[in-house]
Amino acid sequence: MYNLTKLIIEKPANVVFEAFADPAHIKNFWFTSSARWEQGTTVTLRYDEYDAQTDIEILEVETDKKIVFRWGEAGEAGNIVTISLNEMDSSRTIIEVREEGFREDDDELMNILLDNKGGWVYMLTCLKGYLEFGINKLRAAIVH
Repeated sequence: MYNLTKLIIEKPANVVFEAFADPAHIKNFWFTSSARWEQGTTVTLRYDEYDAQTDIEILEVETDKKIVFRWGEAGEAGNIVTISLNEMDSSRTIIEVREEGFREDDDELMNILLDNKGGWVYMLTCLKGYLEFGINKLRAAIVH
């Protein structure tokens, strides 16, 4: 079971890729990252505004094309997230986020998928605002 979210970013794929991989950029639209996202590393992501922290395991990196990582609750196998970049032309990229590993037998599956989808849409919207318009104050605007 997976969730898929896509958005067009009006920037080339290398710019979108660096927004995730480089700790100096990712903090402007999503988490604060402890290190550059490179294959085989474990990176700590921190969301100070919500007092949240998690570790992710970077499983695969294809520069300017794809990042695959695992995250999840402690003691569980976790979900796999694949961020794919498809450059349409030199100034536009389709970014696709696919998260898989949801349990189909979970009684709360629909709520979990809806919450997950909303989170990815929000993150991608913050990314778009940051890369296209220089807005870096959206990441903590969502209220739970």
